[in-house]
Amino acid sequence: MTGPRPEPFDAVGVIRIKRDRGRIPDAEIDWVIDAYTRGVVADEQMSALAMAILLNGMQADELSRWTDAMIASGERLDLSAVSRPTTDKHSTGGVGDKITLPLAPLVAALGGAVPQLSGRGLGHTGGTLDKLESIPGWRAEVSNADFVRQLNEVGAVVCAAGDGLAPADRKLYALRDVTATVEAIPLIASSIMSKKIAEGSSSLVLDVKVGTGAFMKTETDARTLARTMVELGTAAGTHTVALLTDMNTPLGLTAGNALEVAESLEVLSGGGPCDVVELTVALATEMLAGIGITDIDPAEALNDGRAMDVWRRMISAQGGDPSAPLPRAREVDVFAAPSSGVLTRLDAYAVGVAAWRLGAGRARKEDPVSAGAGVVMLAKPGDRVIAGQPLLELHADEPDRFERARQALDGGFDISNDSSAGDGGTVALVIDRIAADSAR
Repeated sequence: MTGPRPEPFDAVGVIRIKRDRGRIPDAEIDWVIDAYTRGVVADEQMSALAMAILLNGMQADELSRWTDAMIASGERLDLSAVSRPTTDKHSTGGVGDKITLPLAPLVAALGGAVPQLSGRGLGHTGGTLDKLESIPGWRAEVSNADFVRQLNEVGAVVCAAGDGLAPADRKLYALRDVTATVEAIPLIASSIMSKKIAEGSSSLVLDVKVGTGAFMKTETDARTLARTMVELGTAAGTHTVALLTDMNTPLGLTAGNALEVAESLEVLSGGGPCDVVELTVALATEMLAGIGITDIDPAEALNDGRAMDVWRRMISAQGGDPSAPLPRAREVDVFAAPSSGVLTRLDAYAVGVAAWRLGAGRARKEDPVSAGAGVVMLAKPGDRVIAGQPLLELHADEPDRFERARQALDGGFDISNDSSAGDGGTVALVIDRIAADSAR
């Protein structure tokens, strides 16, 4: 009687290499990711390796191999049957970031196929699936066959990733969350890029947020993450570009699920807040350029209704009713300006936490969210306000949530009585563009 086949390597040896600032050999990278997925490498061993990576980093080719091993832990979507060129976008997350909602149908209306695998929100950042699930009937789960069919027939799919896509990442992500290794840039980059590369799109645009409401608080860290991900995508044969974008102030005028859907519909109707339109058009331009479409102004398809037509078909294809009324919170409370002057700062993190406490977000992945909860911003930096004027609307299903949301907003804004402060809110939304030739 024979026992189980012996493992070719051991986890302690791999940990020791990285602990001592070495480069993990390719074969040992392949093994440790596979063995962890199989349960041979224990959580405490992978925790030690993740901490060693956080402290000592990874070389570019080492990280590329690590990412390849993460992809190889599961299935890779086959989009060869899609008749249009495929192009995707990933955002590192922010407050009021509803850009995927108008962006996917916009790019589809102009000839691209957008295979968007999205997630749910956690903490102060909102999730695309939570927003879309506020639409009556809409479902996030789509089979692989329906995924390809919808890309061919509609041009855009926004849905949940299946369990078979990069399962090593799902295990490692949960482990990082409880071992203080979430901030490791190599692990962030490989987590994002393993799923995006496995998704099979030929072109990818990364929206890397920087600021108080973003995961990356400093431009230096955001730039490092962007360059790392561009390098990984390029090495994998995916045309990859990153935009660094500001997230010190929330995007648009809403933070909350149904509230952000309503605002996205304004953008698809040719209106909406200027910053949401600007970023949607900028990302659409990059996505289309990545598949060779450079002679079209995306803004035209927002104004003439083409993008809205695709939106309706995209929502209907996943069981949603694009004409149904969106959920509304049962209670609304007004947060008034305490003084007169120019609003010079509205902190994205404070607004995000307020929306979370109102019920729009979750503390744990299994928590429910309120479709109608959130914050409506009645003024943005650069606007003049009068004492007592409504500054924010707080929407919640339970009135006892308002007090904690107000506490989150304490210190989250500045009003200046300086008459020259009228331009205080003018900040470049797109900070920089990082492509393969500028990634190093």
